[in-house]
Amino acid sequence: MEKATILTSEGLKKYEAELAYLKDTKRIEVAEKIKEARSFGDLSENAEYDAAKKEQAEMEERIAKIENMLKNVTVVEDDEISTDTVTIGSKVRVLDVEEKEELVLQIVGSNEADPFNDKISNESPVGAGLLGKKKGKTVTITTPTGFTTKYKILDISK
Repeated sequence: MEKATILTSEGLKKYEAELAYLKDTKRIEVAEKIKEARSFGDLSENAEYDAAKKEQAEMEERIAKIENMLKNVTVVEDDEISTDTVTIGSKVRVLDVEEKEELVLQIVGSNEADPFNDKISNESPVGAGLLGKKKGKTVTITTPTGFTTKYKILDISK
């Protein structure tokens, strides 16, 4: 059995919008590129045709991946997000104890993770270390590289 994809409602909307764009707009654009490249003649030496077909294959693969993911999705609704303990969907304001730096991290499913935008996976060491913890708790997290850091949970919000 395939593992369910966990998404916030925001993440679900993002994937649904991407899927609609790929199917309704991008497919037509790529089909036009292929049609135009065909008009250049000999397909055996036609770089534009090869590029358009490659783009089409990659796009169809992405469509299939999103459709497959959405078939087995668990959506964390806003009213399911606790402000008492850290859950998937929670925004957690933490203090990096050693660096004396505050961070706000949102715990999301692995498909939605975007560390550059402070969205961390529930399966990552930090995400897993924070899950289930309450405000005021200090957690020690060790990364796979052996680096250890301490975070004090200052606030939990939706």
